[in-house]
Amino acid sequence: MRNKNPLVLMLLLTVVSIQAFSQVQLALGLKGGPNFAKIDVNSNLNDNYKNRTGFHGGAFFLVKVFNIGIQPEILFSKQGANFKFNSQDYHANYDYFNVPIILKLYTVAGINLQLGPQFGFLSSIDGSTISNVNSTTQVISATKSLYKKSDLSLAMGAGWDLPFGLVVDARYNLGLSKIQDNPDLDATKNQVWQISLGYKLIKIGKKK
Repeated sequence: MRNKNPLVLMLLLTVVSIQAFSQVQLALGLKGGPNFAKIDVNSNLNDNYKNRTGFHGGAFFLVKVFNIGIQPEILFSKQGANFKFNSQDYHANYDYFNVPIILKLYTVAGINLQLGPQFGFLSSIDGSTISNVNSTTQVISATKSLYKKSDLSLAMGAGWDLPFGLVVDARYNLGLSKIQDNPDLDATKNQVWQISLGYKLIKIGKKK
């Protein structure tokens, strides 16, 4: 009987592996949509910072087993904020390449909850000011050396995997790290709402 135990265990593991593999779904797709970005400033001027509309777009790869999915993405994201001070409107533009790694918990009919870290890499910075006194506009070239090259956020939200490969996501990316590297400046963190529409170009495995 002892000699049969390893054989029985191997058979059970094989059956479980085959069953799990039959439930695996792989998908590669594209997604994009609007950003509603803001900067969280650790100062009494925080109320002067308003949302700035941008966009994001890129690719995603989904690995789904049963009702759990892991979805890494590569996204180009235009972020920043609007700021009003001394009768002037300031517009800050931050371009990032973001890599979120999202854990997806599927409930019913393709609806899912999403949570995971997002690693951002600063690409470029620019901005402009508009004077409300004489209606003049000035383009500002921000010093990139004052900003950190990387950013860490917590992505959380919900999504819906629709039929025919369509996907819809709504997320809030809460900045966890300061985006500026200058101790003389106020501590600032990114805050971004995102709405995405995507499409699975390639699907392998069990269909849902």
